[in-house]
Amino acid sequence: MLGTLLQAAALAKVGGAIGAGIVAIAAAIGIGKLAQSTMEASARQPEISGGLRTTAIIIGALIEGVCLFGVIVCLLAVLQS
Repeated sequence: MLGTLLQAAALAKVGGAIGAGIVAIAAAIGIGKLAQSTMEASARQPEISGGLRTTAIIIGALIEGVCLFGVIVCLLAVLQS
């Protein structure tokens, strides 16, 4: 019985660590796509590049915030097990 509980705790730690990595990778992909779209839109309409840049910075900060919460939840799962 104790061996099974220890295996479950170890599996939960591995799952939390993998989850934190997935969250970080997903945020990096999202910010990359955001930057790509901003650059393409800025190339099409250079006169609105300032507004696009501001919007991209705000959206990037929101993505980073969601990433931070996701990593914290995953690391709490690691610490709780």
